[in-house]
Amino acid sequence: MASQILIIDGDISLSTVLSDYLTSRGYKAQAAGSGKEGLAALSDSHWDLVLMELQGIGMNGYELLRDIRHRLPLIPLIVLTTRTEREDQMRAFQLGCDDYQTKPFSMDILICRMEAILRRIRAHEESKQRVFDLNGHIFDSTHQTFAGKHMSSRESDLLLMLCRHEGEVVDKHRILSALWKEDNAFTARSLGVYINHLRGFLSPAGYTIFAVRYKGYKLVRNEHI
Repeated sequence: MASQILIIDGDISLSTVLSDYLTSRGYKAQAAGSGKEGLAALSDSHWDLVLMELQGIGMNGYELLRDIRHRLPLIPLIVLTTRTEREDQMRAFQLGCDDYQTKPFSMDILICRMEAILRRIRAHEESKQRVFDLNGHIFDSTHQTFAGKHMSSRESDLLLMLCRHEGEVVDKHRILSALWKEDNAFTARSLGVYINHLRGFLSPAGYTIFAVRYKGYKLVRNEHI
């Protein structure tokens, strides 16, 4: 599954080069030219890792780092910056960054740093919760059952992704890459069919799956609509 990387940097030439390089290495990358754009992107989609500059993003980089960590306490974040002072690095780590890389940097070394963090995240994901109580209706992804009813493997895997990110938009391309291993019009239609199947399971539990246009799908409790 291709990891989704958000780049927040006001240097458009650098972020474009970095985005293209990450894409060539099998990642899905998107650049935001300002802190405001970065926050909007973080609100709209699920990301596996954030790369961000502290300067030239239209706002205080430390404030942005604090805001991101407050909203998404577990998202991996690497600072890429021209600030080389020890005090800057200490402050960034105290505010919650996972790594600090000064510019200029080696693209290959950056990939190594990213993969080291993502490996730890993947190991954590594999050990995460696999049983969910949805208003008294138990979804057991290990045994592929919902309220005692058997589910197909595809239904179970899809609902597991949505449950692990309840209330967040899960990017449809991420779902297709993870579960179908292909991202095209045919698999997108198939995904739509499975989403409708799951809505049938979830309706008695008071949950629904919203389709967010051009983005993906979000699992929510009906009382939060």
